[in-house]
Amino acid sequence: MDIREYQICKNCIMDTTDAEIIFDKDGICNHCKYFETTIKPIWFPNAEGKKKLDTIIDTIKKDNQGKDYDCVIGLSGGVDSSYLAYILRTEYPELKILAIHIDAGWNSELAVHNIENIVKMLDIDLHTGVINWEEMKDLQLAYFKSQLANQDVPQDHAFFATLYDVAKKYNVKYFLTGGNYATESILPSSWGYNADDGTQLKAVHKQFGMIKLKQYKVLTFFKRKFYYPYINKLKIIRPLDFLEYNKDEAKEIIMEKINWRDYGGKHHESRFTKFFQAHWLPMKFGYDKRRAHLSSLIVSGQTTREEALKELSNPLYDEIELKEDKEFLSKKMGLTMNEFNQIMSMPNKTFKDYPSDYKKDILFGKIKSWIRK
Repeated sequence: MDIREYQICKNCIMDTTDAEIIFDKDGICNHCKYFETTIKPIWFPNAEGKKKLDTIIDTIKKDNQGKDYDCVIGLSGGVDSSYLAYILRTEYPELKILAIHIDAGWNSELAVHNIENIVKMLDIDLHTGVINWEEMKDLQLAYFKSQLANQDVPQDHAFFATLYDVAKKYNVKYFLTGGNYATESILPSSWGYNADDGTQLKAVHKQFGMIKLKQYKVLTFFKRKFYYPYINKLKIIRPLDFLEYNKDEAKEIIMEKINWRDYGGKHHESRFTKFFQAHWLPMKFGYDKRRAHLSSLIVSGQTTREEALKELSNPLYDEIELKEDKEFLSKKMGLTMNEFNQIMSMPNKTFKDYPSDYKKDILFGKIKSWIRK
C-alpha cells in the first residue's frame, strides 16, 4: 500500500490525516473550496440573516398556537447549545422552549452546573433523558472493543433517539440545534461515521455486548429517513447560521449573563468525549479534531492560520488529567487498567468492518437529489 506524502492546506490547517482530502494546484484543500462554493451562499451571519430568522421564529410560533411548546432544543452544556438557549430566550422571549438533555453517565460536574444555571436563569423547561447505566456501560464497552474511531456513538445515538421521541410526545415539529457553519463547517467524513446508524450500533453490540438493550432506544433506517422527517414532519433549524456567531464573544456573553463556566475544549462537557477526542482519536488514528475545529474558525474569519497553528502546538492533554481520566473511565466501564490499555493497543477498525446502513443512505441521498431535479 502506497503511503501518501504529507501535505497541509495553505489556507486552513487540514492535512493528509484526512485520507480523503484533495488539494488543488495552489495547495488549497477541498474543505476550503466547499466552504466557499457551497456553504457561503446559504450562510447569513448578518442583518439579512436576522430578518430571515425572525420570519422563521414567527412561523414557528404561529404553527404551534395552543401547544405547550413551540420547539425543542438540545442542551449539552457546551458553548453552542448554551448560547443558543440564551439567544432564543433573550431575542424571542415568547418562544415556548423545551430543552432536552441526555444523561448518559459521562457528564462532568461542571456540565451539570452549567445546565442547571441555564434552565434556571433563562426559565426554560428541561427534559432530562437518563440512560440506564448498565446498558450504557455495556454498549460503551462494546464500542471500545470494536476499535472504531467514533466512540461517541452510544451518547450521540441516545440523544437523537430521545430527542425525536420527546418531540413526538409533545407534538413538537421544530428542533432548533446549536449546530453552525461558523465553528463546524469542516469535519472530515473519513474521521468517523454517522452516529444515527442503528444497524451498525446493534451489530457492534451484538458482537461485543454482554446484556440486552431493553431500555436504550435505537433508531431504525425507516424512522430516521422517513418517519420523523416526512411522516412526523420534524423540521431541523440552525438559528446560529442566521446570526453573527463568534465563539469567543459567545463565551464571554454566557459567562457574564448566565454564569456559564468553560471546559477548556470543544465537547469536553462529557468526560468520555474529552478522552475520546483528545486521546483515543489522535493516539490511535492520528486524528486531531482541533484541526477541523480551528480550520472552521479560519474559513469563517474567527482566527488566522498562524493563530491556529500556534494553538495546535499546545499539548492535547495534561499528563496528570489524562492519568486521572483513564483511571476514571476504566473503573466506570468495569475494566482493570491492564485491560483498558490492552484494548487501547488493539488494531483499528473502520465502519466498513461492521454491518451498517451506509449503502442505503447513499442510495437514499441519490433518490432525493433525483426527485429535487
